Amino acid sequence: MAQPVLAGSRRGTTRKLGRRREIVVAYLLLAPALMFVMGLLAYPIGWEVWASLTNSSVQRVSASYVGLYNYLVFLNDPEFWVAARNTIGYLALTAALKLALGTAVALALWRPFRVRPIVLLAVFLPWAYPAGAAMIGWDRFMSPPVHTAYSVLMGNLGVFFDRWLGNGTWGFLTLVLVNSWRGAAFTAIFLLAGLNGLPQELFDYAALEVRTAWRCFRLVTVPLLRPFLALATLLSLTTAVADLGNAWLLTGGRNVYPIVWTDSFRYALIAGQWGKASALSLMLVPVLALLLFACYRLFDPLEEGPP
Repeated sequence: MAQPVLAGSRRGTTRKLGRRREIVVAYLLLAPALMFVMGLLAYPIGWEVWASLTNSSVQRVSASYVGLYNYLVFLNDPEFWVAARNTIGYLALTAALKLALGTAVALALWRPFRVRPIVLLAVFLPWAYPAGAAMIGWDRFMSPPVHTAYSVLMGNLGVFFDRWLGNGTWGFLTLVLVNSWRGAAFTAIFLLAGLNGLPQELFDYAALEVRTAWRCFRLVTVPLLRPFLALATLLSLTTAVADLGNAWLLTGGRNVYPIVWTDSFRYALIAGQWGKASALSLMLVPVLALLLFACYRLFDPLEEGPP
């Protein structure tokens, strides 16, 4: 009996060693990609965190460590809380609009019809259109620099919203509109791909049990689309932040309403205060992480019960 046990032990040891070698080889093969990601993403983020703890600026030859001073300055600044409120409103409004419009367009394109390829191309165009041209075009459309056929109407609308909701509201709505225009197209294409991947038999069965289209959408379509809705919402929030850089830079440094991240651009690119700019850009990262987590949990697929 000793020999079979010894042979089995040797085979187990051999399998463990083979498994360890596979793991080592896998990590070695992943090392170039890991180094690329760390250099492309982790290093800039780490540098920004370090800069936020210093008084780094264009006026200083060398930066000094100041700890959490930059963060405390903004926490005690009433203007920061106004910008934070506007930023949360911007993220929530654009995410809701993009999700609602994208879902409606995806459902409209789900069923085949005669000119569907042309409509699909038209829906895809806003997302594929260059961001720079789109930002400049929307800025000139919403706030015409010269007299045009619609300049009087846009000027009156701008004055109306600024008087009703406060100065800068029209610029804020301009940013919401262009981000929703671009993002809803991507959301629609993404959700349409998800709908095409769902089994048609489930909807055929639902048509026999559910009387109205709304109940079918709420009780069948939404639960089946939850993973896609989760990812679409996460991407919507991140692209809403990314579009702020395009809007600020491509419109000549316009400070929109204000928003936290456009304020950080102003500190970095105009004032040259990199420490404060880094701290301000990181102030709402915990809130953004909570929003992303909440959206994921909200649209997380239902757990399957025991068989």
